Amino acid sequence: MSSIYEFKVEKPNGESTSLNEFQGQVLLVVNTASKCGFTPQFEELQGLYDQYKDQGLMILGFPCDQFMNQEFESDDEIMKFCQLNYGVSFPMFSKVDVKGSNAHPLFKFLTSEKKGLLTSEVKWNFTKFLINREGEVVKRYSPQTSPKKIEGDIKELLA
Repeated sequence: MSSIYEFKVEKPNGESTSLNEFQGQVLLVVNTASKCGFTPQFEELQGLYDQYKDQGLMILGFPCDQFMNQEFESDDEIMKFCQLNYGVSFPMFSKVDVKGSNAHPLFKFLTSEKKGLLTSEVKWNFTKFLINREGEVVKRYSPQTSPKKIEGDIKELLA
């Protein structure tokens, strides 16, 4: 695989969709969790989405329960939590594994394109990957990186 657009992902309603539908947009792919210390980042992610969606930014959230069971059991609970507590309106997808042998192919691709510090594996919730309009992974950010600190990089890719 050479582009993020070649992957299929599952929506919370179980429907499969191709990331090809986001072609030509700047993407920020984030593995999320509802009960994590970084969960308040949803607020900044939503703020970035609101501010830049009309210029071509799309944020894609992928819930994950691999880090100390910090995610709800069902996709329905996850969606309700994100919408009620943070007003999330950017696309969220079904819960996935982001590391290990059962990692979703999308995350295997993302981590092979941009390695983290010491390892390529996703180490925690709210690891972020920035993808340009051509579908290439251009940057990876640690869970600690505030979404607001990514704003400059996003603006550069949107220009």
